[in-house]
Amino acid sequence: QVQLVESGGGLVQAGGSLRLSCKVSGRAFNAYGMGWFRQAPGKEREFVAAITWNGGMTVYADSVKGRFTISRDNAKNTVYLQMNSLKPEDTAVYSCAAGPPLATRTNQYGFWGQGTQVTVSS
Repeated sequence: QVQLVESGGGLVQAGGSLRLSCKVSGRAFNAYGMGWFRQAPGKEREFVAAITWNGGMTVYADSVKGRFTISRDNAKNTVYLQMNSLKPEDTAVYSCAAGPPLATRTNQYGFWGQGTQVTVSS
């Protein structure tokens, strides 16, 4: 079993930054690819970013490319999402997930965190 706990969400003004963390416990963290997804009110959950087990490759949604950076520290069993130049449309609940490397669809991931709220004010 794998447990994921996100932290780092909050309220920030447009143009600001936040760093989300996802702490993973249970089975070997470095066996999994990791992803970040987000869900805004009334919308489907959407892919944000993903990273391979060793951090060697990453993939991003076009909407966040150049502004967000996914990384991981296998010694700390933690994956991060650095979010810069935030926009009001980035407002959503952000969730991390464990699964195949560089997967972009929600149904590819078997383990999910509970999510953390990010609100960007204009």
